[in-house]
Amino acid sequence: MATLAELRAKLKSQEDSTGPSRQSSGGGDKAMYPFWNIPNDTTAVLRFLPDGDNDNTFFWQERQIIRLTFPGVKGQDENREVTVNVPCMEMWDNTGSCPILSQVRPWFKDPSMEAIGRKYWKKRAYIFQGFVSADPMNEEDKPENPIRRFVINPSIFKLIKAALMDPEMEELPTDYTSGTDFRLTKTQKGQYADYSTSNWARKERTLSEVELEAIEKNGLFHLKDFLPKKPGATELEVIKDMFEASVDGQLYDVSKWGEYFRPYGIDAPAPGTTATPQSQPASQPAVSQPVAPAAPATPPKAEEDALPQPPSPSATTNEDGGKPKAEDILAMIRQKKTQDQS
Repeated sequence: MATLAELRAKLKSQEDSTGPSRQSSGGGDKAMYPFWNIPNDTTAVLRFLPDGDNDNTFFWQERQIIRLTFPGVKGQDENREVTVNVPCMEMWDNTGSCPILSQVRPWFKDPSMEAIGRKYWKKRAYIFQGFVSADPMNEEDKPENPIRRFVINPSIFKLIKAALMDPEMEELPTDYTSGTDFRLTKTQKGQYADYSTSNWARKERTLSEVELEAIEKNGLFHLKDFLPKKPGATELEVIKDMFEASVDGQLYDVSKWGEYFRPYGIDAPAPGTTATPQSQPASQPAVSQPVAPAAPATPPKAEEDALPQPPSPSATTNEDGGKPKAEDILAMIRQKKTQDQS
C-alpha cells in the first residue's frame, strides 16, 4: 500500500504532465452502490478502502469512455436514440492512441466544430471501493459482501483529491486505524444533482470489528478488473466504424457491431449473423463486450473531461456560412484516413 506522501507525489506528477482537469456513472451488480439515488439534502457516509492490487499507488482506478449516440437501432426501434459506451485507448496508452480522439482533437481548432468535439470527447469516472457507513436509502436488498464499489464522477473526485493534497491531512483516509470517512451529500441545482457540499469527516475513525472481519473474509477488489477490456485490432476497427456512423446519423447496426459493443438492453446477435470488419481476417476472435449500464434515475450533472483549448481566431464556416455538416466532417475523417494509409 502506498503512503500518503507517495500518493501526493504521483498526483502532483500527473498534474504537471497533463494540466488541470476541467471537468460519468453507472450501475451493474449489487456491489455497486447507487449513491445518485439517495434523497436530496441527505448524506451517505462512505469509508474508502485500498485497492486489492498492491501495485496501484492510488485507492481508485480511472475509467475513460466515449459515448457514441445513434438515432435508433436498425430493424428494431429506429426512432429511439441509443448510446453505446466504448473505451478510450488513452486509458491504457499515450495521448493520441485513441482512434476517435485523434479525429476529434483538431475540431477544437475550429470554434464552429467545438460543440460536436465536446459530444465525442472522453468522459472520466473513478472506481473506488469501501463501506457504506450511513445509507440514507436504507437499502433492503444489500449484497452479502458489505464491501461496495463506487463510480465517482469528476466533480466529487476533485473534492477527494483536493483534501489528499492538503498538508493538514496527515494519514491516508483508507488507513484501517487512522482513516477518515467521506460524507457524500446530495443537493439539487436546477434539474441536476449537486454534490459540491460533500467533504471528509472532521474526525478519524478506526474500522469496527465487523468491518475488519468483512475485509478478512471477502478480501479487497482489484479495481482494474472493473475497467473495460482493452480493445484489440478488431475492436478498434469496430470503434472507428461506429464513430463514423454516429457522426453520420446512421442507425445502430446489431449485425455489424453487436458482437463487440452494444447499447443497454440490446441483445447480442445470433451466432453466425455478424459481419466481420473488412480490414480484419474472418478468423479474428471476437470479444465479449459488457453492455452499457442503465442510466441513474436522477443522473448527476453532465461533466466533461479537460478539453483541448480552441484558438482565438474567428470561427470557420462551411460554404453555406453555417455550422459544418455531418458529410463535411466525415469527408475530413476519411481524407485523414487515406493520408495515414498512404
